[in-house]
Amino acid sequence: QVQLVESGGELVQAGGSLRLSCAASGRTFRRYTMGWFRQAPGKEREFVAVISWNGDRTSYADSVKGRFTISRGNAKNTVYLQMNSLKPEDTAVYYCAADRSLSVATTEYEYDYWGQGTQVTVSS
Repeated sequence: QVQLVESGGELVQAGGSLRLSCAASGRTFRRYTMGWFRQAPGKEREFVAVISWNGDRTSYADSVKGRFTISRGNAKNTVYLQMNSLKPEDTAVYYCAADRSLSVATTEYEYDYWGQGTQVTVSS
């Protein structure tokens, strides 16, 4: 069992930066692929970024590629999402998720555990 708690979301101006954190409980954190997803008002939840269990593979949605960076600190049981050059269309609730498989999954149904989300609002 893994419990996930996101933090770091806030109101920021367009062009600004934020770093989201996701703290995971459980001794097996390092075995999980970790992903970030987001859901904007009136829209379905969408994939943002994913990182493999050992950090050697990452993947990003086209909409955030070159602006967002996912990383993880297994010693701290934490995964991060550094978000730069933020745009109003990045406004959403951001969720982290854990996947017990070794695949670098980009679809939400492949993930086993989810956090409660953190709100990111980008003003124009």
